[in-house]
Amino acid sequence: MFCNPPYGREIGKWVEKGYIESQKPGTLVVMLLPARTDTKWFHEYCKKGDIEFIKGRLKFGGCENSAPFPSMIVVFGDET
Repeated sequence: MFCNPPYGREIGKWVEKGYIESQKPGTLVVMLLPARTDTKWFHEYCKKGDIEFIKGRLKFGGCENSAPFPSMIVVFGDET
């Protein structure tokens, strides 16, 4: 499953849910997240997965500006 959750105050709940679901046999969860290494959800869940920090700032579609924060891919599940 791939998830690019809303980046607001509820993001920790999305990351927690992704991690919990990944504990089911044969389940792989891939999440595109802001690289917020100072948050509780990063330390409680992301560090249990495979983290790949993305070089530079993401820019989606035809947007003129890039994201104002760094991003990361976190993979949870049997493959990590």
